[in-house]
Amino acid sequence: MLMNMKDLLAVAHTHHFAVPAFNISSNMLLTGVIEASQEKNSPVILAIHPDELSFVRPSFIKSAIEEANKTSIPVCIHLDHGSTMGQIMEAIQCGFTSVMIDASLLPLEQNIAISKQVVDLAHSVNVSVEGELGTIGTTGPEAEAGTEEIIYVNPDDVETFVEGTGVDTLAVAIGTAHGIYPKDKKPELKLDLLKEITSRVDIPLVLHGGSANPDEEIAMAVRLGINKINISSDIKDAFYQKCREVLSNPTLREPNSIYPPCIAAMKEVARYKIDLFAAADKAALY
Repeated sequence: MLMNMKDLLAVAHTHHFAVPAFNISSNMLLTGVIEASQEKNSPVILAIHPDELSFVRPSFIKSAIEEANKTSIPVCIHLDHGSTMGQIMEAIQCGFTSVMIDASLLPLEQNIAISKQVVDLAHSVNVSVEGELGTIGTTGPEAEAGTEEIIYVNPDDVETFVEGTGVDTLAVAIGTAHGIYPKDKKPELKLDLLKEITSRVDIPLVLHGGSANPDEEIAMAVRLGINKINISSDIKDAFYQKCREVLSNPTLREPNSIYPPCIAAMKEVARYKIDLFAAADKAALY
């Protein structure tokens, strides 16, 4: 069941759970995410970054749309961290039902102006829009876009941004970084900041870069108003670590011999995240 993100997250916002947004950049990851979500009867967001879209090519979106339409669980196809109007336009033309415009590195006024422009365009064709305030950190070159310095979101800016743009959902920087955390880095969410934000605005909020954060922090963030959590590195790490193990057998060369155990490994992580986000069996609410 293909939906836009506004309708998908409205239910999560009312019932206090978070929908996982799994980044998919191959048919194997798409298969694993859909299967895990069906097994847990969970709504799901299929997230694709512009770099991932460039790799899989726009024709891949037709496969994602077909998978969404033939399953009974709610599915949204979302452009993750779009940064230009060209990327936004391409995503809408491909069939994405939601887009993110990330202008968080710009001054607030410019971020509002660009995000409002995207909202006006996307809403005219029933596509939802996610914005971002503050900056998400990065843990290395294999992580998604991020910055060396985490700039925490200002609650005053949140009110101004939401009122000025009309975004459907907002990613807030409260202390996370994209990618797998190195052993010497301890992630910590500023939950008091999240409480302040949710006291100011009544829209679904998004957490980016949640890999390696303690489960109790993630669960508390969901209870405090986070309704979408992005997961990329965790499922990919499980998938490719298993690939390395399987490919230690030099005689294997057929994809249907190599990839099923890798898909199973990433599904295990996906199912765990679905439970952590309190999203299991929530497809019944739609």
